[in-house]
Amino acid sequence: MKIISKIIWVILFIALFGFAMKNDEIVTLHYFWGYAQPAPLVFLLLAFLILGFFLGVLAMVPIVFRHRRDISRHKKTLAEIEKERETAQRAATQAPQPDSIRNT
Repeated sequence: MKIISKIIWVILFIALFGFAMKNDEIVTLHYFWGYAQPAPLVFLLLAFLILGFFLGVLAMVPIVFRHRRDISRHKKTLAEIEKERETAQRAATQAPQPDSIRNT
């Protein structure tokens, strides 16, 4: 399985490297207020890909923290339920205590 994974990564790298070599043209990125920046197309594509990746991860952060908090709360609840269950089982398996006998 590891060798298949490595082969896929090599093929993907070669394909993306070929894409980069074919798209080495200089393009101009126009910003607001008349500012423009010429750069190779492949660098701009890579920069926006990385920016999109980080924005996607940043958008997921609150959801991940909420799920972690929920998991922690559920683990605590589960521990309490298990403790109550063990206590109930222990009480059910113990012999009943005899009533006190008074000497009168």
